[in-house]
Amino acid sequence: MVFSSLSFLLGFMPVFFLLYYRMPKNGKNGLLLIGSIVFYGLGVWRHPSYLLLLLISMAVNIRIGKTISDKGGQAGKRWLYLGLIWNFGILFLFKYRGFFCENLNRLLPAGMAVLQESRPELPPGISFYTFQVVSWLIDVDRGAGYESGSGPRIATYLCMFPQLIAGPIITYREVEGALKKRRHTLALLDKGLREFVIGLGMKVLLANRVGNLWREVGAIGYESLSMPLAWMGIAAFSFQLYFDFCGYSRMARGLGWMMGMEFPENFRDPYQALSMTDFWRRWHITLGRWFREYVYIPLGGSRQGRGKTFRNLLIVWLLTGIWHGASWNYVLWGLVLFALIGMEKLGLEEKLKRHPPMGHAYMLLAIPLTWLVFAVTDLSQLAVYLKRLLGLATGSGTAVFGQDYIKYGKTYGLWLLLCLLCCTPLPGRLYRRWGHTWTASLGLLAVFWFSVYCLYMGLNDPFLYFQF
Repeated sequence: MVFSSLSFLLGFMPVFFLLYYRMPKNGKNGLLLIGSIVFYGLGVWRHPSYLLLLLISMAVNIRIGKTISDKGGQAGKRWLYLGLIWNFGILFLFKYRGFFCENLNRLLPAGMAVLQESRPELPPGISFYTFQVVSWLIDVDRGAGYESGSGPRIATYLCMFPQLIAGPIITYREVEGALKKRRHTLALLDKGLREFVIGLGMKVLLANRVGNLWREVGAIGYESLSMPLAWMGIAAFSFQLYFDFCGYSRMARGLGWMMGMEFPENFRDPYQALSMTDFWRRWHITLGRWFREYVYIPLGGSRQGRGKTFRNLLIVWLLTGIWHGASWNYVLWGLVLFALIGMEKLGLEEKLKRHPPMGHAYMLLAIPLTWLVFAVTDLSQLAVYLKRLLGLATGSGTAVFGQDYIKYGKTYGLWLLLCLLCCTPLPGRLYRRWGHTWTASLGLLAVFWFSVYCLYMGLNDPFLYFQF
């Protein structure tokens, strides 16, 4: 089940919140836990073993966390390592085993492949869940403690349905107070509903629409694209990815407010960044924070000289790439980001900050080109697409339709311009000023029901980040 589905919008969501607001305060966590399990179960009904895996994983991790807290010291550290092996081991078996076996078999002489390549369908949200539970175990080892009787509360934290599938990645300390005691007001309900509808509109009315252009570009074949259409296509993917993921994060945050919880912001106008370093402070903020707190700083951060700083950055960006997917293009993507951010740390970032027009021009190229490496998993097809962006022949003899961008521009040009406008701070400024007027309320109501209409007509795509 996903937020942008009729079953959620007209079924699960109203029923859950009707029960939630009628439930006494001491029963709300229990209802949230049960509702989250039902939500996940409905999403994996074709693979019921995935629900069982989630329940077993929660039970094992809560037991490990308690043992870490009870034993402390080196004994607790050994249990932490056991927890890391358990969680990353499950992630490896589902997400990386096939990739590992495929590449190991390639290293062996022909006919001597010994490992069976298996790429099972990923349990929804496994990467986000793994990072969230690992952060909790590490925090317990660092002294956060495990309170007596907090097991059900921690289970609720680990599987809260608003952020279970695609984040944001929340640390336990951020919601611990709200899980113990939270307030529910009409103001928070109103704030949460508005945020949810904005996120829904970003997903259904913007991301899904421009995503059609990226899909059509793939159907045409990269060899046949004109240079302008190639740029239009990767711009469409860049917009789709942003409005898809940011839309989900805003819906999750809205649901959190409706339940009396404050979830962290996950996007902050990333396409307004002047450097790639700044971009990754604004994009998927909770993922960047996770790598900073649990990888970069423990490795020494930037405190041990330039050489080790660059080593730590390389490790972080390789892991960031691999976290996104088991494919060489994600490794390449991580290396490209490391190279760009490395150059910025050598002085480029300061120059870009001093000259904003140059920074925007730089990012106008850097953002779509890095997303291209992210989007195209076949490295040979990636090379073809890069040639089309540069207007170079692909060498395949395939005809290029020079006027194709006119045809697709008529269909998608207005949507691309609308997405470009919505990437600026202007919509946010207008909403902060006029968001609580009756006009804005009627506008959001129209966004909601038009989104429902689009979903009813079958105009919906899966969330892109569900594959991670």
